[in-house]
Amino acid sequence: MAKTKQQKQAMLAEYQGWLSKSQAVILVEYTGVKMADLDAIRAKAREAGGEFHIVKNTLAKLALEQAGFNVPAGALEKSTAMGFAFSDPAAFAKALSEATKSMEAIKVKAGFMGAQVLGPADVKALANLPPLPVMRAQLLGVLQAPAGKLARLLAEPGRQVASVLKAYSEKAAPAAA
Repeated sequence: MAKTKQQKQAMLAEYQGWLSKSQAVILVEYTGVKMADLDAIRAKAREAGGEFHIVKNTLAKLALEQAGFNVPAGALEKSTAMGFAFSDPAAFAKALSEATKSMEAIKVKAGFMGAQVLGPADVKALANLPPLPVMRAQLLGVLQAPAGKLARLLAEPGRQVASVLKAYSEKAAPAAA
C-alpha cells in the first residue's frame, strides 16, 4: 500500500532519530526470512542495546545521506533491514551475527561506524571483537604492566639486601648458641 507524504516524512524523521542515537549501523538483506525469525533477531538486538528495523530503501538512503553517510552502491537494493547499535557496536554486531547464524537468507550488505563505511567482512571482524568491558580491561593491563615492572625493579635492591642480612643473621645465630 502506498504511503502518504506525511507518513513518509514521519518515517524519515524516525530513521534520522535512530541514526543520530546509534554508534554503528548494519544493513542486511532479509529476503525469504520468516516473521518469527525477524522477531528473534529483534529480541537479540534489544538485548545487545540496539534495535533492528525493516526500512524502505528510498527513505533509508535519504536519511543516511542527510546524516552524512556515503552509501555504497547496491547497499539499499532488494529487501533491507537496518540494525542500530546504541551502546556497544561490537556486542551488537556479535548478537546480530549469532542471531542470524542459522539463517542463510540473511546477508550483511554494509555497515557504518562513525563516518566509516564497513563492508560485510568488516562487520564480521567487528562481531569477532571482544566486548567493550573486556577491551578496557586488556588496555588497563597493558598500561599497568610497565608501572608494575618498574616498581619490582626499584624494590629488588632492597629485597636483595634484606635477604643477605637474613642469611647472615641465620648463619650467625647457630654459632652464638
